[in-house]
Amino acid sequence: MGGVVRVELGELRRPAEEWGGPGVRVEPVLGHVVRHSGVRLLFDTGVGTGSPETDAHYRPVRHALPVGPADVDVVVNCHLHFDHIGGKQRFPQTPVLVQRTELAVARAGGYTIDSLLPGVRYEELDGEHEIAPGVLIVPTPGHTEGHQSLVLDHGDRVTVLAGQAYDFADEFARPYRPWLDRLGELAGGRPARVLFAHDRGVWEGTLPPPR
Repeated sequence: MGGVVRVELGELRRPAEEWGGPGVRVEPVLGHVVRHSGVRLLFDTGVGTGSPETDAHYRPVRHALPVGPADVDVVVNCHLHFDHIGGKQRFPQTPVLVQRTELAVARAGGYTIDSLLPGVRYEELDGEHEIAPGVLIVPTPGHTEGHQSLVLDHGDRVTVLAGQAYDFADEFARPYRPWLDRLGELAGGRPARVLFAHDRGVWEGTLPPPR
């Protein structure tokens, strides 16, 4: 069936007012390379460049992507903030799957580093999208209106690449969000493993059934 490999794409220094803590939080920027149901997929592409103001604010560290166009059939960005879409210009002919709502907001300006948006082949989605059997994009709005996650069905269990649907693994499912019902439905009582974009922690357990 394949597997999921976490890749370290860099780190940010997030000010206290952005995450609700007592001081600056140094947080990882994580992507995932997926091999599942015959699909080679990259979920998020790293920290973008092009804004000295953004660099001064977050003081990012950037790591090179470990894969290139020959290694990837499709790119999925959970959303289009600058720390998730750096490096995707390396894949100019590779489909980049994004919610239509997310792309429209990003293109309107004042949302991300604008120079990171052109130069790729977007495929705009309106809701769920099955890339291959057992590889499903599910909208998970909250952090942004067009945020999306990836659900991988392994038969006896599921993996959710949650992006920034929640910032921290220990916060997963709190507060309740309606799309959790859909994740629970897809899991069907099987064990679930949930991975995040800015936390190396992993949530493992049984997703609650739909309310």
